[in-house]
Amino acid sequence: QVQLVESGGGLVQAGDSLRLSCTASGRSFSSYAMGWFRQAPGREREFVATISYGGGNTNYADFVKGRFTISRDNAKNTVYLRMTSLKPEDTAIYYCARSAGAYYTGADEIRYWGQGTQVTVSS
Repeated sequence: QVQLVESGGGLVQAGDSLRLSCTASGRSFSSYAMGWFRQAPGREREFVATISYGGGNTNYADFVKGRFTISRDNAKNTVYLRMTSLKPEDTAIYYCARSAGAYYTGADEIRYWGQGTQVTVSS
């Protein structure tokens, strides 16, 4: 069983930055695409960013392009989400996810989820 543990969330002001981390248990971390999703109150969970197994391919939701950066360190079984120029509308629970394959092809490919970490951005 794979466990994903997020950290790094918190309360910040608009314009601030945060870095989220997600560490995975088990072996074969480097074989799978990883991603970040978020869910705001009253809204469905939405895609934020994904990164391929080796880090060479990344994808972002339009609303975070240029502000968020996903990266990974396979030696540490960890994926990161660097968030800059945060806005109040970025307030949400952020979830780490592991895909079923080396590249992310859609939400139905997600096999494991973390418990989430809260990010709150005040105006």
